[in-house]
Amino acid sequence: MRLSEAALSNIEFHGMKNQSQGNSHGELREMEATHKPKGPYEKYFKRPVDFCCGMAAVIVFCWLYIIVAVLVRIKLGSPVLFAQERPGKDEKIFKLYKFRTMTDERDENGELLPDEVRLTKFGKMLRATSLDELPEAFNIIKGDMSVVGPRPLLVRYLPRYSREQHRRHEVRPGLSGWAQVNGRNTASWEDKFEHDVWYVDHISFLLDVKIIFMTVMKAFVKREGINSEVSATMEEFMGNGIKK
Repeated sequence: MRLSEAALSNIEFHGMKNQSQGNSHGELREMEATHKPKGPYEKYFKRPVDFCCGMAAVIVFCWLYIIVAVLVRIKLGSPVLFAQERPGKDEKIFKLYKFRTMTDERDENGELLPDEVRLTKFGKMLRATSLDELPEAFNIIKGDMSVVGPRPLLVRYLPRYSREQHRRHEVRPGLSGWAQVNGRNTASWEDKFEHDVWYVDHISFLLDVKIIFMTVMKAFVKREGINSEVSATMEEFMGNGIKK
């Protein structure tokens, strides 16, 4: 039986489409598999070091956890913890925990008020000293996060990344990262992502130590780069070259 030219064209079109889709998925799998540990530290020691640091933080600073939790309960109410889904290594979703820094104030329509209104003086202090991030030690213990790595951002940002920006998820997200010590919330999104990808390609023990030291200096000594220049929190990433 002979097929018409239209039928042949249709078969050829779908064949090319399926091949194109297969190549696309293959390229994505290849991209996901490109990251390889740069050395013994990343391959064998970084995760055990993270676990030990997380356990040490919870044990040594248990008194601080209690004090902050009580103050949050008194000043901001319940719940004490803020939980939100974030993408981690290989873009796997996990639940991030932080101390609350904002109230639940709403307008007459039941909508939450802007961040700058709900962010209290007490909440600003928690953020300025990074005390709101203490509960992330439990994420580090669980293996969701690392002490140092690209910060875990919102799940809805995933489809907005460029191919290169997706590479920030080749490693575990961190409590602090190269982008945070190079501008924190005052840097543009594009600069942040460039710093994140640079870190992915240059992970080392000495670099992690440097980032931890710089984080302590910025958060507790200089208190630099806490807020964006245009809002109480970093403005939403809408895509490359686009701002909300």
